[in-house]
Amino acid sequence: MTHGPLMLDLEGHQLTSQEREMLCHPAAGGVILFSRNYQSPQQISALIDDIHRLREPPLLVAVDQEGGRVQRFKEGFSRLPPAAWFGELSKQNSKKAKSITQKVGWLMAAELRAVGVDFSFAPVLDLGFGASSVIGDRAFDRKPLVVSELAHAWMAGVHDAGMAAVGKHFPGHGWVTEDSHNELPVDHRRFADILMEDLLPFQRMIDYGMEAIMPAHVIYDQSDSKLAGFSKYWLQDVLRGQLGFKGVIFSDDLTMAAAEEAGGYAQRAKAAIEAGCDMVLVCNNPAGAIEVLDALKDYSNPAAQMRLIRMHGRKAISRDALHLDQRWKESIEWIAQYEATPSLNLDL
Repeated sequence: MTHGPLMLDLEGHQLTSQEREMLCHPAAGGVILFSRNYQSPQQISALIDDIHRLREPPLLVAVDQEGGRVQRFKEGFSRLPPAAWFGELSKQNSKKAKSITQKVGWLMAAELRAVGVDFSFAPVLDLGFGASSVIGDRAFDRKPLVVSELAHAWMAGVHDAGMAAVGKHFPGHGWVTEDSHNELPVDHRRFADILMEDLLPFQRMIDYGMEAIMPAHVIYDQSDSKLAGFSKYWLQDVLRGQLGFKGVIFSDDLTMAAAEEAGGYAQRAKAAIEAGCDMVLVCNNPAGAIEVLDALKDYSNPAAQMRLIRMHGRKAISRDALHLDQRWKESIEWIAQYEATPSLNLDL
């Protein structure tokens, strides 16, 4: 079998018979895990092994493990700082901040690879304008060059651990105030303004070799009338054409309120794929996922298949070996300092 174009979620700590059937469907390509799927490192490792054994090539397994507010696996995993913490460190000592960012990026990826997760949907490349509550401290910084440098360091650590990187939310979610989970955000800025600021980290990270990108559920009405994730202009003309991106494009969750403008779940999935997405996400709605599986049962895209292969994790390390690694010890020490001194009064 090949990788289908749908990434879906699971109900609990183990696969149900219905989920096994859905994951063996030719249109299935991956699984995104949430906090409800996690009980312990041993349990999640067994669940992921079960998922990977279902078919060949194995389904991709992903999670949102950014740090700060967005970290699905907690107990038994290191509690990662929010991205903005690294940005604050950079204001004190940019060289040291990049070194710490790389170590913590490695830690995030190594801990996930130790239980079999292929990749995390990170890093966030949005700019911290201070307007978006849903982005907030998930952004490294307000300045595009600082975001680019820290994201590059984060990705270097992620790559060292054998994991691909996913930048989000293209072309930039930081300016709008609305939360696309619940509303339809509209960014009224000109393309030239977005190009000079928001797009810079994406361009830099593409040049550095980032493997995947997730577009924002935002309409940029001065450029196109459609959400970026449903827009050929943004995904094909700008991302693939102007920025030269050759990696995977994942849709954001098609169950989010902002995606409703594209119609039902089958219509949303088809619109995202026609716009240029290689894989679409349908979360927290099994009926919607089944609708998409049925709609895409005959879908095939050899080019997308080649891109998706790059998302499989490499060189997994055991948890015992991980805890003996000097990089793990150093990363844990920095996280301990973050927890002890959130005011960032560190000797940098």
